[in-house]
Amino acid sequence: MHNRKHLPFSLAILALAVHSPYAAGEESAATLDELDVVGESRSPLSADLVSPSTRITDVEVESSINAATVEDFVKYEPSMVVRRRYIGDTNGVAAIRGSNMFQTGRTLVYADGIPLHYLLETRWSGAPRWGLVAADETQAAEVIYGPFSAEYSGNAMGGVVNLETRFPTEREFHAEAGVFSQDFEHMGADDTYTGHREFVSIGDKFDKLSLYFFHNHLENDSQPQKFLSAAAADPTGGETEVSGAFKADNARGTESVFYGDSGSDDVTTDLTKFKLGYDFGDWFAKLTLGYEAVEKDSDPDTYVVDANGDRVWSGDAVFNGDLFTIGSWSGNPFAVSEQERKSLLIGAGLEGPLGTSDWILDANLSRFDITKDETRSSDRNPDDPDYTLDGSVSEYDDTGWTTLDLKARTDRFLDRSDMNMVVGYHYDNYSLEVNSYDSDDYLSGVKTSRTESSGGETRTNALFAQWGWDFAPRWDVALGGRYEEWKALDGFNYDYNGELLDFEDRTETGFSPKLSLGFHPGNLWDFRYSLAKAYRFPMVEELFKNETSTQGTTIADADLEPEVGLHHNLMAERQITRGFLRASLFHEVVEDVIWNQTDLTTDVTTFLPVTEVTTSGLEFVIQQKRVMESEVDVRFNLTYTDSEVTENEPDPGVEGNDFPRMPEWRANMLATYHINPQWNTALGVRYASDSHGDLDNEDNTDEVYGAQDSYLFVDLKANYQISKRAKLSLGVDNVTDDVAFVAHPWAQRTFYLQASVDF
Repeated sequence: MHNRKHLPFSLAILALAVHSPYAAGEESAATLDELDVVGESRSPLSADLVSPSTRITDVEVESSINAATVEDFVKYEPSMVVRRRYIGDTNGVAAIRGSNMFQTGRTLVYADGIPLHYLLETRWSGAPRWGLVAADETQAAEVIYGPFSAEYSGNAMGGVVNLETRFPTEREFHAEAGVFSQDFEHMGADDTYTGHREFVSIGDKFDKLSLYFFHNHLENDSQPQKFLSAAAADPTGGETEVSGAFKADNARGTESVFYGDSGSDDVTTDLTKFKLGYDFGDWFAKLTLGYEAVEKDSDPDTYVVDANGDRVWSGDAVFNGDLFTIGSWSGNPFAVSEQERKSLLIGAGLEGPLGTSDWILDANLSRFDITKDETRSSDRNPDDPDYTLDGSVSEYDDTGWTTLDLKARTDRFLDRSDMNMVVGYHYDNYSLEVNSYDSDDYLSGVKTSRTESSGGETRTNALFAQWGWDFAPRWDVALGGRYEEWKALDGFNYDYNGELLDFEDRTETGFSPKLSLGFHPGNLWDFRYSLAKAYRFPMVEELFKNETSTQGTTIADADLEPEVGLHHNLMAERQITRGFLRASLFHEVVEDVIWNQTDLTTDVTTFLPVTEVTTSGLEFVIQQKRVMESEVDVRFNLTYTDSEVTENEPDPGVEGNDFPRMPEWRANMLATYHINPQWNTALGVRYASDSHGDLDNEDNTDEVYGAQDSYLFVDLKANYQISKRAKLSLGVDNVTDDVAFVAHPWAQRTFYLQASVDF
């Protein structure tokens, strides 16, 4: 395929690992140290104790998971899915518990306290900026479920992902490379799509100063993400007879003719990061600079040919007696596009004791800027005889965020060892501006007078406190509250007709009380009930982004009210030898749910509030090392979720329906067999039942573009520790080649070959 520019470097690292001078001789009998992760002593106020949580380390990931990007760290975690459609996908939206993958404003993602969540846009555009963290720099991932800690805003309605990355403690050099390959077949798409990645890092610690630098490069060709169709009708006479199309029902059961696809997304990602840490006394300061560059090209293709064998790109056509129209929505669906995106992240942190008191200060400041994000699209496909350089350009300007988090905590509040306290302040400012214009030469981006622009800002100031008390030998309680002042500022829309609309600034406030009650009848059992109110305020896109492009039309609503949720969680956990069992019963009622509904036949997206959505569920988790004294480690989870539209004033007809993109059942299993100190193998299983994509629940067709299918993915991995410094791994995801869609197709059977060396 196309992505071979850096492939020789990947092969060189693979060869270096296999032929390392340490792979034989005095290092040939090298063994691996066994690592057992044990729980730390933490305050009852810790967010991962007042809320259910799970944690997975890099050691477990390297042993068990085919991890090409950092999202892979959490792909087997309970009640969670990241819709990474292919390796290198920049639209990896996350779903946790009662929040689906398009409700991106309900999932928070941090790396060492620096936010990666993208609280500017929603749906695929609102995916966390996972690409700002490399899998190789990550040491652990923690998932916290629900908004039960006052430390987090209502954007944690689903949950929080905390990524922990490395700071070197001694001189180190690490290089890793991998190649991957997928055979994909669906309708007219039948090809092999390949990719590779390379990672090189160097770090050292000079007395009190830690330095860490790395570069991560990834290239991949994806399977087609869209399959183009039109409704079938009776011919009227005189239309072009064609062949090569496919007849099938679309996701909503309408008889359709599928006549093309979006082609492969050719994506290249480069991440360069520098981290500095400094110890001075009991204080630790850190600085992170990250720069990410992404290039993505798409080249749609038509399946349809006429009687002369010429490909057909537009117009009315007849296939096997059915009339259909090619390119009947979103302009010309065969338009090619090129995206170039560059982002800069700066983060600074400080942690240490406040004087001689028992209080610890934790401060984090971050700034994220999109320095360039431009998508250039043609009006027609270059292979279309009517192709010209006419097209359109969409670009982001003045887009990014600034955040500040200050927290102070103590395990001896009022000099009492049975009381704890955390207080803090949060500030954020999110700014978005999207400009679109027609171009006589889309490749060079020459503007015409036809321009559209929209955007605005949101700003939040928040104060929070949470107090904990071990009020009896087997009981503890945590009481907290979070007060937020949210503002929408400088919203505007300049449309193609030259009319400028300014929106009035708005201010909303909300207070979110929190309660968590724990009972510990012995050393083995823990019970906890947590209750929280949460406000999820609208994002800039939902308020102000109005856009018309080849990707579709977006209509915002500047009058949206915040989502308000009441969340419950009842947890029972039992410690077992080298592990635990846990059951959680959760229930949440959220009012004014902001739901972005896209009509796939017109690609028009609107933001309409659903009056009330009620979600109940039961989650079971078991994790244990060396099961039954064997060499097998197991992580298993099973979740049942019932999410229902319980009230909807704009359209009562959908009341009682399932909320979109919420499968009833999810299950994951990860089993690792440590054969000997050099070899281990792993089996992973990921399952989800089917669901609906639309509020009316009329989309019921399986295995077609737009569907929300069930899936059962079986994954395998084997690792060989060649030496103390070199490792080789081989893996397969989706071994059974299961075909499934989550609107877009999941990847089919994918092979991995990875190698690493350390010095």
